[in-house]
Amino acid sequence: MAMEITQALLAAQSPDGQVRTAAESNLKQFQEQNLPHFLLSLSAELANEQKPPESRRLAGILLKNSLDAKDSFRKEQLTKQWVAVDPTIKSQIKEALLTTLASPVSDARSTASQVIAKVASIEIARKEWQDLIGKLLANMTTKETPASLKQATLQSLGYVCEEVSPSDLEQDQVNAVLTAVVQGMNQAEHGFEVRLAAIRALYNALDFAQTNFENEMERNYIMKVVCETAVSKEPEIRQAAFECLVSVASIYYGVLEPYMQTLFNLTANAIRGDEEQVALQAIEFWSTVCDEEIAIQEECAGTDEGNSVLHFRFVEKALHVLVPVLLETLLKQEEDQDQDDGTWNLSMAGGTCLGLVARTVGDAVVPLVMPFVQANITKSDWRSHEAATFAFGSILEGPSVEKLAPMVHNGLDFLLSAMKDPSSHVRDTTAWTLSRIFEILHSPSGTIIDQSNLPKIMTVLLESIRDVPNVAEKVCGAIYFLAQGYEDAGSASSVLTPYLGNIITALLSTADRADASSNRLCSSAYETLNEVVRCSSIPENTNMIGQLLHEILKRLGQTMEMEIVSTDDKERQSNLQALLCGVIQVITQTLNGSEESLPVILQSADQMMVMFLRVFACHSSTVHEEAMLAIGALAYTTGQEFAKYMPEFYKYLERGLQNFEEYQVCSISVGVVGDICRAMDDKVLPYCDGIMSVLLKDLSNAVLHRSVKPPIFSCFGDIALAIGEHFEKYVPYVIPMLQGAAELSTQIECTDEDTEEYVNQLRRGIFEAYSGILQGFKNAKADLMLPHAGHLLQFTEAVFKDKNRDEGVTKAAVAMLGDLADALGPNLKLLFRDCTFHAEFLGECFQSDDDQLRETATWTQGMIRRVLVS
Repeated sequence: MAMEITQALLAAQSPDGQVRTAAESNLKQFQEQNLPHFLLSLSAELANEQKPPESRRLAGILLKNSLDAKDSFRKEQLTKQWVAVDPTIKSQIKEALLTTLASPVSDARSTASQVIAKVASIEIARKEWQDLIGKLLANMTTKETPASLKQATLQSLGYVCEEVSPSDLEQDQVNAVLTAVVQGMNQAEHGFEVRLAAIRALYNALDFAQTNFENEMERNYIMKVVCETAVSKEPEIRQAAFECLVSVASIYYGVLEPYMQTLFNLTANAIRGDEEQVALQAIEFWSTVCDEEIAIQEECAGTDEGNSVLHFRFVEKALHVLVPVLLETLLKQEEDQDQDDGTWNLSMAGGTCLGLVARTVGDAVVPLVMPFVQANITKSDWRSHEAATFAFGSILEGPSVEKLAPMVHNGLDFLLSAMKDPSSHVRDTTAWTLSRIFEILHSPSGTIIDQSNLPKIMTVLLESIRDVPNVAEKVCGAIYFLAQGYEDAGSASSVLTPYLGNIITALLSTADRADASSNRLCSSAYETLNEVVRCSSIPENTNMIGQLLHEILKRLGQTMEMEIVSTDDKERQSNLQALLCGVIQVITQTLNGSEESLPVILQSADQMMVMFLRVFACHSSTVHEEAMLAIGALAYTTGQEFAKYMPEFYKYLERGLQNFEEYQVCSISVGVVGDICRAMDDKVLPYCDGIMSVLLKDLSNAVLHRSVKPPIFSCFGDIALAIGEHFEKYVPYVIPMLQGAAELSTQIECTDEDTEEYVNQLRRGIFEAYSGILQGFKNAKADLMLPHAGHLLQFTEAVFKDKNRDEGVTKAAVAMLGDLADALGPNLKLLFRDCTFHAEFLGECFQSDDDQLRETATWTQGMIRRVLVS
């Protein structure tokens, strides 16, 4: 096969499907049968100048994909495979990659740079390939090195810095990399491609430069070179230099002060006069400074560190010159920017930055922006009117309600009238601004909206929802936040009751529009309908919501009749079914809130279940998720009556639990098992063998996403609580799983927030499982848990001592301690007497602001005291 690798790589790119499939199969076979030689053959192909560019390119891609993957589990597998390859073969591959950096073919050089970094990401952390940085730097210091090799070397250094952890490089290596990169940026010595590669490499190396940025002389030199590069003659290089400055602002905010005047001049000039891609990065610099200062303010809130030395208030100091620069950008709109939500131009970036400035400095921004708003909002040209509206909408978050309320009151009438402006740009931004007003400033207290202006607001919104799709979508947002403002408002929520029928009719009509699907308008209409239902006053609107339920069920039935002739048709059907199931779920949860409205759901439950089962027959994972969630809500509402649906529903539930690939479906299905257990109690018993079998298989499945495992443990608790002593037969399988997971949770190294969150979720799931089992066994089989009590207390103590423990884990752990003492009673006297950590743990809980946690801790303390005095 090695001899034929070129032909196989070329055939794998053939336009002939049969030829392509056969070649892909041959390559896969070679990879599976002899991975080391497969990788060696690919590296040789990439390095061979006699081979066609097409085969070399694919060889590089396959090599890269054999070392790295987005999925963390797959990545771990690939890393183990590479580590297991014979060191001699690995050495040959690495030499071939380094040789390829000198190739005259740019594609080959670029691919080799990426693959070198992927190998480095595995090996440098393991203290292997320690001479890589030295070899790369040698290319930069040799006088005869051609520009193309220097460019590829700098690219490699940049990629390596992107892939490798800063702790894995020695400081002298970092110093040498930074020196080489900064020298590569020298305009007098190097051409465009080398300098561009150098500034991009610096961007990736900044994370490593902590020590260098602490040294004033080195920092000054790096900043000087970057600032000089920001005025290079080539726009790509200027853009990359500003990207570096953005990163410096994010990582090294604390050392920026000496450079801020220079940086302001550079960014202001770029925003006002440079090419768009450069100006956008200059705006991003100030957005990043805002982000940093907002984070500092949030950190200092409620402490005595309000005047922390770290908070330089750069935005506040630059406010009088920065705001005018940003306001100018708002007038640089594009004609079609409203048609594409992905549009990012000077106007959008400037408005976003202005919003961050408002959040950073609060009231101080208002007098600087309002003259611009007043001067432009009445102008007849659409650009001025739209820019003024955008400016006003952008500063609504940050300043106080007291500062904004008078202006919003005075301007609300004008904004409502502007919804009839001839320009769709103006109407679009006006609808967005109204949405922001309702989201940020509107509350039941009636500061902004009261009985005097609500009728006009509703009239305008219900007319404007018929506007072009992009405007109608923003109007949906305005209605959404208008309704949300009355949530939890008690009797005030009935303020919307007179308009409810018209709102529902308008939203249903909007969802039906022929032009709705392409602009996500249909989704917006149904999501807004959900919020309107959620916030509506029950029971006075029960009949209307009941009629809506029948309409939604009718629409769900109609989706079954849709003509499906293409994948687009199938996707459209799936999306619509998912949205409709979402509405049914919200209606079910809302009507479940009072005794008067509950019969509406119970009367429709059979029809709802028939529809959900028909939806499952469509086999779409998206719909599967939404229908599952709706069924969970229905189970909760119908209680033990749900048992009659289980014979038909069980096969779909089992299918969801077995869906390893689409792990969200699996996770939601696990949640529904919990809902069903809480609803049906011991009536779920006939289905438990099947459910437990699948759940235990899920836990043993290495492919299943780790996020599904904590909910499975919680689900064991739900099942045990529902079936009580009948859970005994599962104990020999479940307890070892729980103990293994507990052990694992103490061994996982929390190097990032995601891992920390996962460990907390895992521990919470374990505690919830034990709580459910202990409560389930309490009256009959409690002694079954006695042999495991010691391990459980040791685990709880380890969790108590962990500084990364979150409040959810604390609550679950304290509740479990109470359940343990309650279920096993005097049998635990010696254990609790020897294990004294619980007193300190409960003491910590009594200091908490959380009423529920203090209440649980008080109950647990009582249970433990009862054991100790027994």
